[in-house]
Amino acid sequence: MKPSDDRLNHIAHQIHDRLYNDDLVDYPDDDKALREIKKVINLYFQVEEEADRAAQEKIATLKRGVSPGSREWEVLYRKYYEEELAKKGRN
Repeated sequence: MKPSDDRLNHIAHQIHDRLYNDDLVDYPDDDKALREIKKVINLYFQVEEEADRAAQEKIATLKRGVSPGSREWEVLYRKYYEEELAKKGRN
């Protein structure tokens, strides 16, 4: 689930400030750094959403008709979701 814009801004500022305060990075352009942090966060959630969609589609195409919300659906969803994340380089 993608966070709201306000939440995204809050998270981006926390990351930005923590990196700076821990002397891990100096930003030549704070605004650009925040935009890049937000971009990376959005990409992260985009991958999550794609994995979610792909897992649900795989379950929907099964011939045995697994009922949403059932224990079997949950197990298959987790399996397919993890497979999709692994395809995209996330383990």
